Amino acid sequence: MANPLIKVGVIGLGVGEAHLRSYQAINNIEVKSICDLDKLRLEAVGKKYNIEHKFTDYKSITEDKDISVVSICSYDDSHFEQIVSAIRHDKHIMVEKPAVLFPNQAEAVLNELSKSNVNITSNLILRQSPRFALVKQMAEQGEFGDIFHIEGDYLHQILWKITQGWRGDMDFYCTVYGGGIHLIDLMRWVMGQEIKSVCAMGTDIAVKGSSYSWPDTITALFQWESGATGKCTTSFAPQRTKFHSLNVFGTEKTFVNDIPDGKLFTGDDPAKDVAGINAPYPGIEKGDLLPEFIDCIRNGTKPLIDETDIFKVMSVCFAIWQAVETKRQVTVNNLI
Repeated sequence: MANPLIKVGVIGLGVGEAHLRSYQAINNIEVKSICDLDKLRLEAVGKKYNIEHKFTDYKSITEDKDISVVSICSYDDSHFEQIVSAIRHDKHIMVEKPAVLFPNQAEAVLNELSKSNVNITSNLILRQSPRFALVKQMAEQGEFGDIFHIEGDYLHQILWKITQGWRGDMDFYCTVYGGGIHLIDLMRWVMGQEIKSVCAMGTDIAVKGSSYSWPDTITALFQWESGATGKCTTSFAPQRTKFHSLNVFGTEKTFVNDIPDGKLFTGDDPAKDVAGINAPYPGIEKGDLLPEFIDCIRNGTKPLIDETDIFKVMSVCFAIWQAVETKRQVTVNNLI
């Protein structure tokens, strides 16, 4: 068979439901099993998508010899142990961001991967946005000239997720790991290089009076390998619609993301030096990376986002949090 049957398991049925839908739309994929701690959700999703095998213990999926691919969409502080279990039982892995929460966990996962032949990817979905893919193409073709500054901000009014939801119940949570990571990965991809050092600060003004113990908003400044500068603000508190801000400043052109259209500047004359960019934004769904991931598994190739991308961007996230805590400039310790 050109495309032999691949059996999949999905752990966590919040965003995991979108993974499930995407898998079921791919030729010769069977979602064999699903897992969730919430028994009512588990039963409802199983009935909706006609999934017979339903579990509350993730090991029923990661240790199932019939399953080849696992989507890990559970709470962030469960990812590490579930990834390790999946690797040790030869499962290819799609994990929601962040893959892990601490550098020692990243090192342990990389050690396990070095002894295996499995593929791992993460749902850093902004690379699939048609508008951002166009910006990446323009950067590769040199249309911006030399990029000397880039900004990517994650702005989303989801304060309730940290003051009322499971994130606030975790022993540690960082909004950059859960939101800003998307823009950091996007900027790495557009720039085609790595961040060398960061400085950062945070504020907890918006969560004052709640039980949440960490900053709701964090701003980080970067120095790239080329010497260019960069910035990322992550905020779960702004009174506005969800927005992925991306501003690329080059010696020839500047791109500014906006709604409904982006803008491309070639000078400072508003009458003649600005053009619209109407490629769709965001133009993506949560499961859009899965068809490419399945193709890679079938073809024995690396996915668009592999362990190098996952742990390069996590290395930046770790450095940002260290900078927030120490109030010092931090050199990024690339784990891979």
